[in-house]
Amino acid sequence: MTTRPEILTFGCRLNTWESEVMRDHAQGLGNVIIVNTCAVTGEAERQARQAIRRAHRENPDARIVVTGCAAQIHPENWSILPGVTRVLGNEEKLKAESWSPAALAEPVAVSDIMAARETAAHLVTEFAGRTRAFVQVQQGCDHRCTFCIIPFGRGPSRSVPVGAVVEQVRALVGAGYREVVLTGVDMTSWGADLPGKPVLGQLCRRVLRLVPELERLRLSSVDPVEIDEDIWQLLEAEPRFMPYLHLSLQAGADLILKRMKRRHLVEDAAHVVARARSLRPDIGIGADLIAGFPTEDDALFEQTRAFVAEMALPYLHVFPYSEREGTPAARMRAVPVPQRKARAAALRAVGAASAARYYASLLGQPQRVLMETPTTGHSEQFAPVRLSGAEASVGDILSLLPIAVEEGGLVAERI
Repeated sequence: MTTRPEILTFGCRLNTWESEVMRDHAQGLGNVIIVNTCAVTGEAERQARQAIRRAHRENPDARIVVTGCAAQIHPENWSILPGVTRVLGNEEKLKAESWSPAALAEPVAVSDIMAARETAAHLVTEFAGRTRAFVQVQQGCDHRCTFCIIPFGRGPSRSVPVGAVVEQVRALVGAGYREVVLTGVDMTSWGADLPGKPVLGQLCRRVLRLVPELERLRLSSVDPVEIDEDIWQLLEAEPRFMPYLHLSLQAGADLILKRMKRRHLVEDAAHVVARARSLRPDIGIGADLIAGFPTEDDALFEQTRAFVAEMALPYLHVFPYSEREGTPAARMRAVPVPQRKARAAALRAVGAASAARYYASLLGQPQRVLMETPTTGHSEQFAPVRLSGAEASVGDILSLLPIAVEEGGLVAERI
């Protein structure tokens, strides 16, 4: 009998963390497959449905449990799929009692996520197949970007208290992890619901001070207008705080940003990039972008393409716009799907060129690389690095010298 469930995870880093919580809760249940879905795009949902059908074909006796944002928003769409025996909401999936043998007999358990007011801390000390660990510090979102359905899958913003975050980071370091990534749905809103309304940078300071043996602390995606002064100071002066920012940018045209109901304009994003590079010239900067948002004409797309090229961001996550039922953007004048895909490809080409130039700027500069396989890893700036020469032990942090640029990253040798 299988004692550890098979888990298929789609979407964000927060889902990755939550899958590990479920893995612990569901140990010993036997032949169970958990599908942790994402609702950000229609493509993510399509891939999850395909995975469920494939899992049922390959293992028709398995009990398939579907959870995640897509399941939270439309549980009825998932309960009818072949092999699915249970649909769990985003609150329920993290509760140990949801994974008892008796609970598995209940076909649907999805509560009103908008009524959630707290986020419990869960101790996760093992991440399957990974050398860096994720810690959830925040859940949900109080903002209403016109394209986004996620608040209806995750509920209102709520923060994990400092003490619980520190406890988990300390446990992860004790388990051998050398890098921890803080993650959340709208992470820069962390602390707004806690006593004294602390900010994310203060949390980072506390973690670094109270867990001195932690070697690397990294942030996942942040909102450009909510980067607080403590984060800037850490970027400038704290060597254990990784020189890396991933911005929830979405577009490079002010009119589109306003129609998205984002809280920043192009000038704000440009200021963030300039300030980050002034503090850490070698910093790695990424951004999420949506191509073909409704009402985006050729001129507005060109503004985004030109801005992204000017900023020379090496790590772009580009998504063709995907209609989400129930969002304001879904009622706006749509851009034809082929144009969305073509614009996404154009932005990815800009990103690839920027990445190649960025990797070239790191040549000859010693890098500290966390090895994720015997031959590959990531630098502090999150540049992908391939080791030339003798293999390394997974989990080592090596001092390497980049000697060449290849497609998708750097080639480096031991110093």
